[in-house]
Order: sequence, then structure tokens, then C-alpha cells
Amino acid sequence: MPDQPFAVSSHFELSIGLHALGSFTACDGLGCAMDVEERVEGGTNGHVWQLPTRLRYTNVVLSRPLTQETVLVWAWLRAQVIEPVRLPGQLVALGPDRRPLVRWLLDGVLPVRWSGPTFDVDQSQPARETLEITHNGFLGITV
Repeated sequence: MPDQPFAVSSHFELSIGLHALGSFTACDGLGCAMDVEERVEGGTNGHVWQLPTRLRYTNVVLSRPLTQETVLVWAWLRAQVIEPVRLPGQLVALGPDRRPLVRWLLDGVLPVRWSGPTFDVDQSQPARETLEITHNGFLGITV
């Protein structure tokens, strides 16, 4: 399907509950892994049984140049400090035309870490912020 739009690595939008946290330019860690337990069966020497146990979801790390949208993240973080509440979240990958391509619906999102920019006048790089979130899994993946 050569005419299908594709996701670019530079545009993602994040919302958690009613909190629209704006767009991010980098996303890392969106994934999961199956834990597997090995079982040996007496008399079966040709293989070891690999039994699935649980699915683990990795933390998602989003970053972007510092903008006024930082106050949106801070408002959500402040609410979580007062009363931590796991809310559903939505991470949207945008195409080159900034239209949504894929939506990951996340269950039970909580903040793990936020780090602000390092300011250094000797380097001509944009000041960046980073937000790390954890979640209980995917509620769905839609277009």
C-alpha cells in the first residue's frame, strides 16, 4: 500500500483522562513483553515447556522542546501529587499532515517522572522536557 500515510517519529499527542497534555516530538518505550515460565516434564528430553504467565508493559517516555504546553503537564502532575488517580490515556501518532494515524488507548496511566530542561547558553539546542508514564496495559489500538 504505497499511498498509505505513515507515522513520523516527530509528532505524538497525549491526553490522560480529561487532561490534554499537548504534542510531543519523541516517544520511546511503547511496548509489552510476555513473561514465560519454563517447565520440565519427566521423560520428555526433547524440549522444555515454555508457559506464558503475564504480560508486562514498559514505561512510555515522551519528550519535546519546552513550550507553553508545559503548564498542561504540570497541572496534571500537581493533581496526581494531591490525589493519585489512575486514568485512561490516549497516545496518538500523527502523520505528516498531522492527522491521527494510530491511537493507543492506555489503561490506568500514572506519572513516573518529569524532568525539565537544562539551560546552557554555550549550546544552541532547544530546551527539552521529558515525561515518563506507566500504565496497566492497552485498552485498544484504533485508527
